Amino acid sequence: MNPKNTYIAIMAGGVGSRFWPYSREMRPKQFLDILNVGKSLIRLTFERFLNLVEPDHIFVLTNEKYRDLVKEHLPEIPNENIIGEPSRNNTAPCIAYTALKLQQLNPEASMVVAPSDHVILKETAFLNKINDALEYSENNDALVTLGIEPTRPDTGYGYIKREGNNLGKDTYKVERFTEKPDKETATSFLTEGSYLWNAGIFIWKTKNIIAAFNKNAPQIVNKLSEDLDKLNTADEASYIAQVYPQTDSISIDYAILEKANNVFTIPADIAWSDLGTWNSLHAYLEKDVDGNVCSKNPMKLYNVNNSLVKIPDGKMLVAKDLDGYFIIDDGEVLMIYPKEEEQAIKQVRSSIEEEKFL
Repeated sequence: MNPKNTYIAIMAGGVGSRFWPYSREMRPKQFLDILNVGKSLIRLTFERFLNLVEPDHIFVLTNEKYRDLVKEHLPEIPNENIIGEPSRNNTAPCIAYTALKLQQLNPEASMVVAPSDHVILKETAFLNKINDALEYSENNDALVTLGIEPTRPDTGYGYIKREGNNLGKDTYKVERFTEKPDKETATSFLTEGSYLWNAGIFIWKTKNIIAAFNKNAPQIVNKLSEDLDKLNTADEASYIAQVYPQTDSISIDYAILEKANNVFTIPADIAWSDLGTWNSLHAYLEKDVDGNVCSKNPMKLYNVNNSLVKIPDGKMLVAKDLDGYFIIDDGEVLMIYPKEEEQAIKQVRSSIEEEKFL
């Protein structure tokens, strides 16, 4: 790996809707101390990559409205490294935009794309896998993703089916991606044994991902390339504000990874969790003898099991006869919801916002 040619793109533009009501439009979960460790998730992600590159090689892809929040949490990075999206067009346009920007800065750039809100406990192992992926993508026409060995038939993750041949550096050709299967399908994937969770962590040379956009999603890269000379100049913001909202709104998985024939995966045992849902937080954190994860508040729980309880400091909670529930109070909203139906929380949030309750 050449540090001078390596850049990190931290994706931090989401609203964390599945973590509602704790995560809100103006305080998304990546800026919250979800783990009660004194640091936000984006801060933990940033510090992890400082072991790989200097702060000026770390870029943050976020919505324009979160620019000040990014600067508050990551004061070390230059202002120009905060890439503010003028509209929410999913992950493909912002990755294409960043790749074009980096390519203009350094034609030999390699790019690591990583979410801002994941937990990785085995950080040394993680950095070793990133270095392996950088080396492989440097020497091959390859779009590389880290894959996580699944531990349960989770329906909230995408799955990667790998081919059987190890191509070196524990790298495998990807046969196909499957987005968020149902429980029966996810169970069959675990039984079959060649599937990995898609961690949303990608490694590639910028010229190779741009070539993949040209082939598989040309509208996006063509629109963003109408006047490339404006990138990395004082005119960039006004230029992007004009062209970016005109790009197709689509994920990088659908736009590129499911279509390209040069996608590879490296299985990574890195003690990973995406903390995308209350269920994943419950699974990740230490539980008491009843299987509960509770905030340190005064509470009386009677026959409450396998639940996650998070309430404001100083507030008293009394609950009885609940098994497998979220009890979440952010001070404005109290949500009591069955764990097994957590995929519906995003729709609940939308309906409440549409009815203007909040």
